[in-house]
Amino acid sequence: MAVQGSSDVLVDELYETTHQLRQFVEARLRTGGASVARLRAMRMLARAEQPLRMRDLSEMTGVAPRTTTSIVDSLERDGLVERVRHPHDRRAFLLRLTDEGLECHREAEEVDGRALAEATAGLSAQDRTLLRDLLARIREATA
Repeated sequence: MAVQGSSDVLVDELYETTHQLRQFVEARLRTGGASVARLRAMRMLARAEQPLRMRDLSEMTGVAPRTTTSIVDSLERDGLVERVRHPHDRRAFLLRLTDEGLECHREAEEVDGRALAEATAGLSAQDRTLLRDLLARIREATA
């Protein structure tokens, strides 16, 4: 039973499930030196067609600029991200994954995929469809 943090037990259970799922994935990523936050940043950089500005990465990940800076600093320190000069703005830098960063991203995606598959293994295809439909209704109601 979820801890009552709102006036609706369903909402409490949704929050608790999301939190528990994140901890589950986080624990598995940690064994390879990654985290959900680092994976999200690497994922956006890997999918981008060109290097990104820090502000763009922050917006894409939905993370505060200060937090994004901390994440990027740690990725840079580990040799996974590099800052390159912006071609049109001498004051600005762009971010891109290094070769090591691309490999780390690939490995972290595999760990993430296995963890999520394990966490949802008890759901049938019908269960998954129903859950996705229900979650879509909540998103639509709150859009």
